[in-house]
Amino acid sequence: MKLRFAICVDNSVYPASLELHKVYRVLPDEVAEQDGDLRIVDETGEDYLYPASYFVLVELAEEAEPVLVNSFAHHLQSA
Repeated sequence: MKLRFAICVDNSVYPASLELHKVYRVLPDEVAEQDGDLRIVDETGEDYLYPASYFVLVELAEEAEPVLVNSFAHHLQSA
């Protein structure tokens, strides 16, 4: 399964949970996407639904994905 990532472009309603211009991991959730939402692992380290319009989906180079996933894991362990 291809990992998905998105950049936050609007955090006006959730400034404590989302950082503007930060890359977030997107978890699969077809039902949420049909409703116009994305399941995002946010600043709490938990996944929540946010409006898809708050993000721009990005495709990363294949070699960048494991580096970014490891970085997320390290950040959550140190938090």
